[in-house]
Amino acid sequence: MQTIYVYRSQNKQWTYLFLPKKDDFSVLDDTLVKLLGELDFTFEFELDKQKKLMQSDSATVLKQIKKEGFYLQLPLGKKLSGIA
Repeated sequence: MQTIYVYRSQNKQWTYLFLPKKDDFSVLDDTLVKLLGELDFTFEFELDKQKKLMQSDSATVLKQIKKEGFYLQLPLGKKLSGIA
C-alpha cells in the first residue's frame, strides 16, 4: 500500500499528476513542468494493486511511479503534445 498525492494541471484540462511524495516535483523534467503549468493539489489516497481506479490500472500506476517517480494521467484517448 502506498500513499499517492494527486495534482491537477492548470494548463492541460483533465490531466493529473500522481506522486509518491507530497509536493516533490524534483522528478519532473523542465519540459513537463512547462507543459503542465501550475499544479493544484487535489487529494491523496492509498493505492495497492487491487484498488480500482477510474481511468488507469492500479498496477500500471504503481509500476510507473516506481520506474519514473511519477504517473501522468491524461484524458482518455489523448496524448500530451510538446514532449520530444
